[in-house]
Amino acid sequence: MSIPESIAKPLYDAFIEGDEDAANELTQQALQAGLDPLEIINTVIVPALTEVGRLFQLGEFFLPELMMAGEAAEVASKHLEAAIIVSGQASQKLGTVVLGTVEGDVHEIGKNIVATMLRAHGFEVVDLGRNVSPSAFVDAAQERKAHVIGLSSLMTTTRPAAQHTIQLFSELGLRDQYSLMVGGGSVTEEWASELGVGYSPDAAGAVELCKRLVGINPS
Repeated sequence: MSIPESIAKPLYDAFIEGDEDAANELTQQALQAGLDPLEIINTVIVPALTEVGRLFQLGEFFLPELMMAGEAAEVASKHLEAAIIVSGQASQKLGTVVLGTVEGDVHEIGKNIVATMLRAHGFEVVDLGRNVSPSAFVDAAQERKAHVIGLSSLMTTTRPAAQHTIQLFSELGLRDQYSLMVGGGSVTEEWASELGVGYSPDAAGAVELCKRLVGINPS
């Protein structure tokens, strides 16, 4: 069932405006109307938060707007994830993914979208949050027996932190035990290739990449 414009437009606007209350109420209304939670994620949340990220990059939005949008999305995501579990769409665990925004970077919107979509598709996600040190990534990977480690870096100035994290896995002799991937506004496919790690420019692609990294052929 496609999402009616009467629900999609105000919900989209709620994320753009960072309105937690509206996002909470409208998400519940959409679910009560029988709408597919995955479709809500793919056709409303992802485009809205992608637009927020674009406006931030252009300097039209600032950190408060970025954080408010992320918080609105987090509120909505809790309802959507619960609905996905109830519907049985995510009954099979495909693998464990550790996600975090690298040290020195406090931006989480892109990472949060990826986390939500991974959970929706059946992955267990260990979200370390933002400003995560290289050693914290290593510790979480070992403790949670992760399959994939995802590093998010929005700011160009924090790309070295992503690189240091990858290097730490190598220095500890752990590089071959995990599949690593990078993403975020500062990351390019060329740079990821130089580091020898996976890359996706968007959340949907990150899900497909994770499936490939754990040995599943994406449909």
